[in-house]
Amino acid sequence: MPATVVIGTQWGDEGKGKVVDYLAKEADVVVRFQGGPNAGHTVKVGEDIFRFHLLPSGILRARTMNIIGNGVVLDPEVLLAEIAEVRGKRYSADNLRISDRAHVIMPYHRILDRLEEEAKSGMKAGTTMRGIGPSYEDKVGRFGIRMVDLVDPDALKEKLGVLVPLKQRMIQAFRGVDILSMEETFTKYMDYGQQLRSKVTDTGVLLHSYIVKGKRVLFEGAQGTHLCIDHGIYPYGTSSNCVSGAACTGAGVGPGVIDDVMGVVKAYTSRVGTGPFPAELTDEIGNHMQSKGGEFGTTTGRPRRCGWIDMVMLRYSARVNGLDSIAVTKLDVLDGLEEIKVCESYQYDGGIVKDFPASMKVLSRCKPIYKTFPCWKEVGEEGWRKVAAKGFTAMPPEAKKYLTYLSKSIGAKLALVGVGKRRDEIVDMRAKARKRSR
Repeated sequence: MPATVVIGTQWGDEGKGKVVDYLAKEADVVVRFQGGPNAGHTVKVGEDIFRFHLLPSGILRARTMNIIGNGVVLDPEVLLAEIAEVRGKRYSADNLRISDRAHVIMPYHRILDRLEEEAKSGMKAGTTMRGIGPSYEDKVGRFGIRMVDLVDPDALKEKLGVLVPLKQRMIQAFRGVDILSMEETFTKYMDYGQQLRSKVTDTGVLLHSYIVKGKRVLFEGAQGTHLCIDHGIYPYGTSSNCVSGAACTGAGVGPGVIDDVMGVVKAYTSRVGTGPFPAELTDEIGNHMQSKGGEFGTTTGRPRRCGWIDMVMLRYSARVNGLDSIAVTKLDVLDGLEEIKVCESYQYDGGIVKDFPASMKVLSRCKPIYKTFPCWKEVGEEGWRKVAAKGFTAMPPEAKKYLTYLSKSIGAKLALVGVGKRRDEIVDMRAKARKRSR
């Protein structure tokens, strides 16, 4: 694993946090390269449950360096709270570094996020209201505040002197009633900068030093391919690039560094927020997935819509990410169903659609065409733990058939299979592959 990108292949919430935490035991560096505190990566260690929004999911591995890259938009208040939580549970955050080029989410970004959503009416994206979009807007507009400014009181004060009056006028243009205080904002964010100062550095240089030494690097994506600003279900997605290529721009490395792209695939499909969802289930099976899978947003607590796995989505993800391998998660949620369905293509306007459409109007009228698989008898939590310990051969034959189908249809090797919430409840197929190659 010299340099691996871990990417979500669906609408986010695929279980990337658990996968990254598991792989981080082999990594020297974990890099979060895009998104902001709208991400929610859950890691369970023993009885402790961590829900990371900004901290890379390798932070609990003391020997592993964790980097927040320049492609992330960072809310310092959220980050400091996460660091305090980790330390409160007897873990150190001394293995964290933050890019001096990462942009900062400011109070006016959160206000404008809400006001813009209200103004969009039928074009609402269903944002988390965390200020992500407006922060990226300022980044692209070239008047954002970066971490290098946050740790420099003079630079911070100078920028706020321009930006606060400008943002106040924007708030008033949206008929907002919020009043910004330049002095209060400066005092508060100067303090955040001083608390984080020791962790802020040129992480591109730091990462390069690891790479030239042949160290193992893990790039952690947030959200999922189909929420990507370019390749997702626009405008219902997020504001950053969520595909594997973004690891290069969001961390400051060249494409030649990447050796492997691992796509995380939930064994069914879920999504938070508005927008078309061809394979959605609104019946008792969908309720079963939501309940057993704990399908409630890590960031917002909103219930996730659930449905069968969608191969049209996954084939698209395989293509735009260049997937080499897949990690299938939450297989245990399907435990004991009478049958499993797979959406292989869509029916639209009397024809068959096999490639994911750009038009949301078209997607909203697509109907799923299913292939049916037999399901396995209920294994149970204890049974799945035994499967995790014994490996792929201990899986029910029906589960093997389903997983083999997914791997073949996506065109990527089956690397990992998640069969429970705990860190150790993963079937690692890579060990088997390495053994065969020797």
